[in-house]
Amino acid sequence: MAGEILYIKAERDVEINKESVFLSDIAKMTCTDKHVCNRAKALKVFQFHKDKDKRQVICILKVIEKLQEIYPTLTIENLGETDILVEYVAPRSKMQFSAILKIIFVSFVSLLGTAFTIMAFHNDIGINDLFSKMYEMIMGQPSNGYTLLEVSYSIGLAVGIIVFFNHIGGRRITKDPTPIEVAMKTYEDDVNTTLIETWNREGKSIDVN
Repeated sequence: MAGEILYIKAERDVEINKESVFLSDIAKMTCTDKHVCNRAKALKVFQFHKDKDKRQVICILKVIEKLQEIYPTLTIENLGETDILVEYVAPRSKMQFSAILKIIFVSFVSLLGTAFTIMAFHNDIGINDLFSKMYEMIMGQPSNGYTLLEVSYSIGLAVGIIVFFNHIGGRRITKDPTPIEVAMKTYEDDVNTTLIETWNREGKSIDVN
């Protein structure tokens, strides 16, 4: 065992659907001694309870301490995060009716909100008057409100939205992440950082003494 090195790459945040948390659930690891690696993967680091919080912050030092209790001479190298946010989510066999209603409601509100925002912006800048004046200046006659300007602008607006959000239905135009995905990832990172710092400050995280 002397001279063996166990490399651990801990994750930043982990979502599991079982109450027992093992080291293999929160980190990836490798070692030249497969027996050591397999036993490390089976190490239990935490146990969720139904009547308690479904989130827990685990410090990597506590994991290293547990490993050293089994292998005192083992060298452990952490190549990942120092604090892991673990969240327990109860498994669901199928989507519940309430979840379907929530999806429909959120989609409906998002559609109405987007449409209202676009209409309010156009009304604020007076887009109809602008198109009417442009049409009259070029064509020399009043606009009836349904000209090539309105049609081309509507098509261009739709194409611009599709290109910006990088989606057509369920298909992605390019391999780059969409602006929504980037914003959601930034928001998720900020939330996880805040949760970890709060748990550490309040002394709720699992850490060494």
